[in-house]
Amino acid sequence: MPSFVRIVLPAILACLPSAVVAQTLTVMTVNVRYPNPDDGPDLWANRAPILIDTIRAADADVIGTQELFALQGDAIVRALPAYRWFGRDRNGGHADEHMGILWRSDRLRLLRRGDFWLSDTPDVVGSSDWGVNLPRMVNWGEFETRGAKRRRFVLFDTHFAHRDEDADARARSARVLLARMRRIAGTLPVVVTGDLNARPDSIAYRVMTDVLTDAWTSAATRIGPETTFHDFTGKPDRRIDYIFTRGFTALSTTVMTDHRGERYPSDHFPVAARLRLTGR
Repeated sequence: MPSFVRIVLPAILACLPSAVVAQTLTVMTVNVRYPNPDDGPDLWANRAPILIDTIRAADADVIGTQELFALQGDAIVRALPAYRWFGRDRNGGHADEHMGILWRSDRLRLLRRGDFWLSDTPDVVGSSDWGVNLPRMVNWGEFETRGAKRRRFVLFDTHFAHRDEDADARARSARVLLARMRRIAGTLPVVVTGDLNARPDSIAYRVMTDVLTDAWTSAATRIGPETTFHDFTGKPDRRIDYIFTRGFTALSTTVMTDHRGERYPSDHFPVAARLRLTGR
């Protein structure tokens, strides 16, 4: 079997003072691709070991996923027992796609969590508006770093509507997310992970970056291609997967092109960012 090809996160941390390293956090976003039985050679069973190796290589503290089915989340934490995960699916249960959040319980403490829907009635489970064909939602968790100097932050994970005709819905989704973010996070540092199904020239992206910072464009070091969706080809043609921040500085951001021969962990490249908390 071909060997696993891995993009290694930058060695920049080795050069940083220990006090700075202690203030850093590695965040990852990955659309895992739901277990579609029609995916042929890219079935979940064939991809699972590659995705698990990719997550292991990233060594992220917290991961926002999209399209995660419960069987996939459970498989990841069985293989990588330092991680835990939580989330409800788009209909409020566990039979469909989750915005599952995984975190290293030895590095972070989960303080509270919740979710809301991207609609005119965000508290109504499974709600949808603006002509979208599927409910869209946000899963979030407030975390505290372990160790002598504890810091708190809130991570929001989402997946916007995907069709060409959903551009207005994506912009409205961004506004709902930001409004809820202000209410939930207050002044705490924030990370938003997600597949926005929107390119950087879109209104949805501009709405997000009016308030938050794009970890890719702001990073001191960038590794890998800028584009992230490749449809299992390894040749990405658009950038739709993002990590946004508030209260962090992006030290490095990597678009991870890990693969094993012709097999990839997903039809999207994961994105990992090394972030430094700003302020005290």
